[in-house]
Amino acid sequence: MEVLLERSYKGVTIKVIHGDITDEDTEAIVNAANSSLKHGGGVAGAIVRKGGTVIQEESDKIGYVPVGKAVYTSAGNLKAKYVIHTVGPVWGEGNEEEKLRSAIRSALEVAEELKVKSVALPAVSTGIFGYPKESGVKVITDEVLKYIDNNPETCLKEIHFTNIDKLTSELFYGELLRRLR
Repeated sequence: MEVLLERSYKGVTIKVIHGDITDEDTEAIVNAANSSLKHGGGVAGAIVRKGGTVIQEESDKIGYVPVGKAVYTSAGNLKAKYVIHTVGPVWGEGNEEEKLRSAIRSALEVAEELKVKSVALPAVSTGIFGYPKESGVKVITDEVLKYIDNNPETCLKEIHFTNIDKLTSELFYGELLRRLR
């Protein structure tokens, strides 16, 4: 885990981390899920492989989650206590930006409901769902900062943008460096 950037924004510590989100010791990690909560590939597959089948079993009990919404399960064997499963859009399905914003906002709202102090987010939808990385990173960053702006009493004290691929981590680094001077 390599911390590329650490900044304070309105009382919330924001970090850009190049590393495996399944190794995060935040209270919650966010999973880039599909609507059926079948965790086979990408971030979702990695989370279940490391966290254990309990995550998939709890997801199966939840069932369907619409695009733009989030739910949570326990985190099994992971360091985190919770996995927040948020469903971002597949590129090309229409209204992708608003759906991605909604997915990020919903994940943060679930974190708030769980009263966690720390959460790690991947670049939702920018992997196998095909959302262009650069614009996805801008939307995700913007939505997180708006959430902090609109929720001055948030219980969240630390938000990590954690990605395993260097390019995505560098995009978050650049965007946050620009936004949090």
